[in-house]
This record gives sequence, structure tokens and C-alpha cells, in this order.
Amino acid sequence: MGRHRSKVFKIQECEEEQEPELEMEAGPTLGVRITAPIRDPDCVSEEEEQQPYPALAPVAFFCLKQTTRPRNWCLRMHVSMLVILLNCVTLGMFQPCEDVTCLSEWCRILQVLDDCIFAFFAVEMVIKMVALGIFGPNCYLGDKWNQLDFVIVMAGVLEYSLDGHNASLSAIRTVRVLRPLRAINRVPSMRILVTLLLDTLPMLGNVLLLCFFVFFIFGIVGVQLWAGLLRNRCFLEKNITEIIKLYNQSMHPYYMSEEGEDSPFICSAPRENGMLRCHDVPPFTQGGEDCSLPPPHQMGGSSNSSCVNWNQYYNVCRPGDLNPHKGAVNFDNIGYAWIAIFQVITLEGWVDIMYYVMDAHSFYNFIYFILLIIVSTTFIFYFYFFLSLINIQMGL
Repeated sequence: MGRHRSKVFKIQECEEEQEPELEMEAGPTLGVRITAPIRDPDCVSEEEEQQPYPALAPVAFFCLKQTTRPRNWCLRMHVSMLVILLNCVTLGMFQPCEDVTCLSEWCRILQVLDDCIFAFFAVEMVIKMVALGIFGPNCYLGDKWNQLDFVIVMAGVLEYSLDGHNASLSAIRTVRVLRPLRAINRVPSMRILVTLLLDTLPMLGNVLLLCFFVFFIFGIVGVQLWAGLLRNRCFLEKNITEIIKLYNQSMHPYYMSEEGEDSPFICSAPRENGMLRCHDVPPFTQGGEDCSLPPPHQMGGSSNSSCVNWNQYYNVCRPGDLNPHKGAVNFDNIGYAWIAIFQVITLEGWVDIMYYVMDAHSFYNFIYFILLIIVSTTFIFYFYFFLSLINIQMGL
């Protein structure tokens, strides 16, 4: 009876302590401040006393409480990183094109290792669900990285369930490349860094908008100045084709170097101020020597064995059908202009594009490409890195 009374008094004391206190402050204005009392550690419900981890789900899988086995076991998954690294090695060694049906012994070994790794990941996921619970803010699926692990494991389950049903598994198997990302969840410092970098993605929207305006402005300038110019080639004269046939010469309709369209000779039309004209076409070569003689009918002879410079008749500069690099490099419309601009800002092969434009239009076109590189590579990219650095410093 006395024990029951003390318990009742204890509950009453806890209820009295939980009432907020009102404090009056005197001054220029009369203020009221409500202060919550510090909770007495003794004032804890019996249900909370039975939960060693109040932040986690009290019941997992509808039957496992925090104090029941196997949920209260303490397991340290130090081997997870080793399994993830082993999975990276096996994914790199997998060669699906050489052994499609996986009949070789090496392919079977890799397949067995992959099955064991998947089983380990699945068991690890179940263990975490048992320990943390499934649903809730602090449970397994309440964490974004655990959600990624869940998607990877479920994709593996779907792959194994559809195997043998003549279903196309290529799209599902591509999820395997996400397995190395599981290492981020195991290294706390790496997880913090990646989280901070992901927080900078909203800033990337403004940077992409700035990139769009740069692409649009430079693309319009390129289309207005150089639309169709990269198709210019040096063609034969109309009245010279019959003369060439008399001497059994096989000539291409327009001048083409030994490299073909991989290194085209782009000429400048008479109305343009480009750096290459049709009279700059290299001479015809025969036996490794440059020919410089005119045709035999101009020399008064009929021999066709002379070293005649047939390339001198490529003197008509007009647009052809092809653009450089199988039509990929041109400024004929805004779409292809954006492709060329993107190649320029990557600094890969941008010099060739600049030379093509300078040959066809004007020497001073290099200003366009220099400005494009300065604005894109040194301003936009460094601007984004600067914003990312600020966000990381604020996060730290």
C-alpha cells in the first residue's frame, strides 16, 4: 500500500513539474516569458524505460521490440568495406561481350562471387531493418543512403527473379554500377563531403542558366557569321572535265587531301577574307614528287606521261554537301552551333574548329573562340566552384 502511494505521489510531482512557469519582467514594456522546467530523469514512463534507443522504432517487423533478440544484438559490420571493394574488382573484370553465355570457368567464378556479394548485401539490409526498424524518421528507410542500398538490393532481387524467363535484363543489370556508392555510407567523412556537395546542386541551376545564355549568344553569333561556310570546297572547272578524261585521269569533283574529310581543305569564297583560297591547293603528286607542268595540249604534245599538276584546275570555291567530321562540326543552325561550342569549352579539338572558321571566313575569328573559352572555362566553372566552396564552409 505504501509503495502504491509513493508511486501516485511520484506521478503527481511529475505532472506538477511539467506545468510551465510564468515570469513577469518589469521594464519599459511589461513582458511575459514562459519557461519550461527541466524534466526530472526520474519522471520517465515505464514504456520509455524499456526502450534503450527511444529515437528508433519501438517495434520492427510487427513483432521485434528493442529488447528482444536478435534485435538487441550488437554487430559490427567492418567487413562491409572489404566486400564493396571486392565487388568493384569483380565488376571491372566482367566481360559480357567476350563470353555472352558465360561458359568459361573465369566467368563462372565471377558469377559465383557476384552471387555471394549480393547475398551479403541482402543479409546486411535485413540486419539493419531488424535493428533500426523499417519506417520512421530515424529508421532504415528514413535515411537517403539506406534508400539507395534498398534500391540496389531490390534491383538484384528483380534480376534474379527474372533470370531464366527470357527477359531483357540489361537495364536492370546497369544498377550494379551503383554498388560502389555504398562505400559512401560506410565512411562518415566521405558521407559528409558528398552531402555538402549535393547541397550545392540548387546553386548549379543558376550556373546552368548562365551557361544557357552564353551558349545562346555565342551560338547566334556563329550562325549569323559562318552558316554554310564550312561546306566550302575547291571544285573543278566545268570546261576542264572533258580535257581530263582525254588523258585518262581520275579526279575527284573537289579537292580532297590524302586524309579525306578528316582533314578537309575549306576554302574562302571571293566575297570573304579567309586564309585559304583555291590557288593555295597543294600541287598534284606523282611518284612522290610534286608536279608543276601544264597539260600536254598546252605544251603542244600528246604525251600523257608528263608530271602534270592537275590540282591547278580546282579553282572554283563553292559550297559542297559535307561538313567537317562527317557533318558534326558546323554552324548551319543553332543546334549544331551549340555542339561546336560545347566542344570548344571542353578544350578538346577546339583549335581545329577555329582554324576551319579562320580559313573560310576571316583571320580575326580567333577573337570569338578566345572570348568563348575565357567566359566559359574560367568564369562559369570557377564561379560554380566558388559557390560550392562557400556552401561547404558554411556547412562545416
